[in-house]
Amino acid sequence: MKFIGLTSIIALCAITSAIAQNQPKKIDTVFFEDFNQKTLDRSKWNVEVTGNTVNDEQEAYVDSATTIYLLNNASTEGATNGALVLKALYHPGYISKENKKYDFLSGRINTRHKMEFTYGSASCRMKMASGAGLWPAFWALGNGKWPDCGEIDVMETVGDSSWISNAMHGPGYFGNTPIAYRAFFPTGTDVTQWHVYSVDWTADSMVFKVDDKVTYSVTRAMVKKYGRWAFDNPKFIILNFALGGGYPGGVNKIKTPYYGISEATVNKIKAGQAKTIVDWVLVTRPAK
Repeated sequence: MKFIGLTSIIALCAITSAIAQNQPKKIDTVFFEDFNQKTLDRSKWNVEVTGNTVNDEQEAYVDSATTIYLLNNASTEGATNGALVLKALYHPGYISKENKKYDFLSGRINTRHKMEFTYGSASCRMKMASGAGLWPAFWALGNGKWPDCGEIDVMETVGDSSWISNAMHGPGYFGNTPIAYRAFFPTGTDVTQWHVYSVDWTADSMVFKVDDKVTYSVTRAMVKKYGRWAFDNPKFIILNFALGGGYPGGVNKIKTPYYGISEATVNKIKAGQAKTIVDWVLVTRPAK
């Protein structure tokens, strides 16, 4: 009988470990939507209608095929299979059911009570128009009172095509939150091109990425300097296309013709060129 020396055992363990680390990690798909239907799948998505407008935004969200629709053959846009379009419209004098007046309409959908997840990875392939005051977002939110419920902003842009922001909101770190980062694109790249925006969420961290490259990492310890870690509860996905309001206005300082929206952007909306296009949304988690 031959005996393997200690050095050989250590080497064998190192090789085995390296092989294991290089093996693809198994994951489970929690949710996948490639918008490859004729109309929005209402078993997966809720369409939001404006109630009380937040952030001094200038749009009313409506349930309409003019603001939320699918491209059944989206290859001309660079998407695979179908794609979702959230389109901003100029509609002066629109009156909401709360009797509030708006000059713009847009779309917002979510998976609340239809798909909610705790920990895992959420990603979305999308492209969008640029223009001061255009504010599309891909994010996740918990149920209950905001900001205690926890908010994860995977991708936001307010019209400057050169960067997007990652952010987290919770008790003690909300609004102009200190847990935020501007991720600038490389030269020659911007938000009008296709990108995959994602977050890897664990019990103790968030890692934000663009095209699988890390842009911002946040730990539980970083967050707890400001308040309670509000990210151990289920979150639902939101896709929306806001216009103007506090965040864009705080960046671009525009007051007229609309708060946070430039005249050039108004003209782009009037011309039907203000669109956010989503190829797919995917939520996964490590296999058990």
